[in-house]
Amino acid sequence: MYVDTSTVRTATGKSYTRHLLRESYREEGKVKHRTIANLSSCTPEEIAAIRLALGHKHHLAKLVNLKDDLRLEQGLSVGAVWTVFSVAKRLGIVEALGSSRAGKLPVWQVLARVIDQGSRLSAVRLAQSRAACDVLNLTKFNEEDLYSNLDWLRENQEKIEDSLLEKRKGQKRKEGEQ
Repeated sequence: MYVDTSTVRTATGKSYTRHLLRESYREEGKVKHRTIANLSSCTPEEIAAIRLALGHKHHLAKLVNLKDDLRLEQGLSVGAVWTVFSVAKRLGIVEALGSSRAGKLPVWQVLARVIDQGSRLSAVRLAQSRAACDVLNLTKFNEEDLYSNLDWLRENQEKIEDSLLEKRKGQKRKEGEQ
């Protein structure tokens, strides 16, 4: 495994750099490359750390001794949020509510209710321990934001229901064609 870095410059002078975690393998006598992950969103320090770890992959214990203040931290949990979000997208819930902040807040309320039943306050606390804001591309919120969002839902209820109905009709038509 290695980090493959490439920089492309456009005619206007802009440059774009991408970092990919890749591995090489042979297939029918030819060397091929497989991309494992796109690391382009990582900071230069994170890229350097990955390169260092890959360079010492057989001696990782030595890397721990490089810094005595190394701490391991548990990141936000993403599995349940991503899974339920994918189902909500497939059912048309995400599309029906829209991509605005006002539409994303009720999407989180639906996801939170599926993941762990509770109050709006518990939905806010759940979002703090899960990658809710990352998955939904949403800025932080509190229970007041969720309560005030109920007005937006009431005002847009008919439009949301119509959108969900149209999505359901489209699915039934596809099922009938098969």
